[in-house]
Amino acid sequence: MLDRRQFLARVGVLSATFGLFGPTVLRTLPSASAQIDPAGMVLKELARDTFNGLSAFCVPGADPYSVAQGVQAAGEGAIDARTTDFLLNAADFFVPLPDGFARAVVSGLRTGADDTGFPIPGELLGPILDLARTVDDEIVSLLANDDAIPLSLVFALTMNFFATRVNPAAVNGTFLSPFARLTWAEKAAAWEMFEQADPDLVAAIDSGLPQPATETVSGVLRFAAGALVEFGGFGTYSEYSTFDPVTRTLTAEPVGHRISAYTPAAAGWDDLKGYWKGRTEADR
Repeated sequence: MLDRRQFLARVGVLSATFGLFGPTVLRTLPSASAQIDPAGMVLKELARDTFNGLSAFCVPGADPYSVAQGVQAAGEGAIDARTTDFLLNAADFFVPLPDGFARAVVSGLRTGADDTGFPIPGELLGPILDLARTVDDEIVSLLANDDAIPLSLVFALTMNFFATRVNPAAVNGTFLSPFARLTWAEKAAAWEMFEQADPDLVAAIDSGLPQPATETVSGVLRFAAGALVEFGGFGTYSEYSTFDPVTRTLTAEPVGHRISAYTPAAAGWDDLKGYWKGRTEADR
């Protein structure tokens, strides 16, 4: 079983807390606590940073996340297309999961997957540790009501856990999340663990689920892993980046149109519109 510090390091909470509220900021944190929710901010930004790393993995561009992973493109990519927002929204409101799944996943990450510790950088064990424990308490509080925890956070914690299995050094670095610190090849290796549904992790998650949801976790994890990557590409090449849901119109040319060289005028040929040879209905 991972001790509390190992768990917080493996899922990215320690480094995200340090990145957002380092020692200098911590000295002024009590006076600012009335205006901000440090624990909530850490969890929100950790999830976003993790999904930034996933967006760059799906469709690289010239953004810092793509550059850091070592696979980039000359122009715009998923980050420019607001794919991270698209993915966060999809994870929280589209991907269906059994009741209790979020609680079981986090419990599985804590207890069942890998008890091998690794050195945690000293700066992550200083004054920041108390705030990181507060963040952990926030996670526990959210899990008490399974409906309250964003699934994007659950997936982010899972991605970061696998990231630190692929490369333990990813526990700390430039970005807030371990997954965002991986190379493109390392991200692929971490994603393979996600897709293959690590047996030890699956067993630990299953043990925390009620019937009849047990023995379904591997399929759910594979579905989630596949859906998130597919949505990464779909969101980038869709019109999401400039679509106004209120007016249901585009406010500008979508990023996906530019990087795919899509020409709206070439939306289709007349011969392929409607029924063949002017028919108005089909019997069977």
